[in-house]
Amino acid sequence: MKSMRILLTGASGQVGGEFLRRLRAMPSGIEVIAPTRAQLDVAQPLALREAVRAAKPDLIIHPAAYTAVVKAESEPDLARRINAEGPAVLAEEAARLGAALLHFSTDYVFDGRHEGAYTEDMPTHPLNVYGATKREGELAIAASGAAHWILRTSWVYNLAGNNFMKTAIRLAQQKESYTIVGDQFGAPTWASTIAAVCCRMLAGANGGREKVQATSGLYHLTAAGATSWHGYASLIARELMAQGVAVKLKGLEHITPVPSSSYPTPPERPLNSRLDCGKLERTFGLALPQWDDDALACLRQIIRHYRLDQGQLLPD
Repeated sequence: MKSMRILLTGASGQVGGEFLRRLRAMPSGIEVIAPTRAQLDVAQPLALREAVRAAKPDLIIHPAAYTAVVKAESEPDLARRINAEGPAVLAEEAARLGAALLHFSTDYVFDGRHEGAYTEDMPTHPLNVYGATKREGELAIAASGAAHWILRTSWVYNLAGNNFMKTAIRLAQQKESYTIVGDQFGAPTWASTIAAVCCRMLAGANGGREKVQATSGLYHLTAAGATSWHGYASLIARELMAQGVAVKLKGLEHITPVPSSSYPTPPERPLNSRLDCGKLERTFGLALPQWDDDALACLRQIIRHYRLDQGQLLPD
């Protein structure tokens, strides 16, 4: 990327943190403005507008979102401000400045009833407030006239933050046996891969802004392949055992797959979250890594960077 100014939201999150790390490691000429939560409240559209006008960025990267799927059902107005109104404001300001917008969305815009992998042009039908508000944000950006990439991803995890990988580690270390949903399928996707792929996509003239303009639109970006939550948890437990990490789990056969109906807590979630990433791979000449290769790489980093203390993986 050539000289450019980037406004990055959500820098303390899983995806935002990876972007910040990678952008700061780039050669000089990249100015990154990454306000903290205290400095920028993404629940206040006016604050977002003021932040863009103050920064005058060439590119806005916006991974910040309301992602508490269960809580969104009781906080629909807050979820809508963050997931729909906020992206709309950023897109309006990007269009006004002639800047580009890189925004992240979710597999939850679909209802999961399709048997194969979803392509970008398939009809959406969100099952919950989270998915509905993310879809509203997509539509607002597409209608803004701003150069944009909307990237739908799924089942995101990283070394930092709360995610299923961390939950599966705790379950293996704390329980002799447990049940996990076995009829929801998707692609666990490493935040590190998301940021790395996006940086490769952006590489080009004028810091990538012209490339966004030329390829503006909606793309799916997940790891390749798919698994169930049960398959994902089993992979994690197997690797913990192989790496000699102390676990309470008696064996992989003691992780029992159960249907989603065993966990009737609302809201409803899509059973099929598989996204077809062929459009992104063809457009940008990319090959996305397999979900299990990435998951094992991230898990091994967790094991390396954390110390074993009283049978638990804890931060150094």
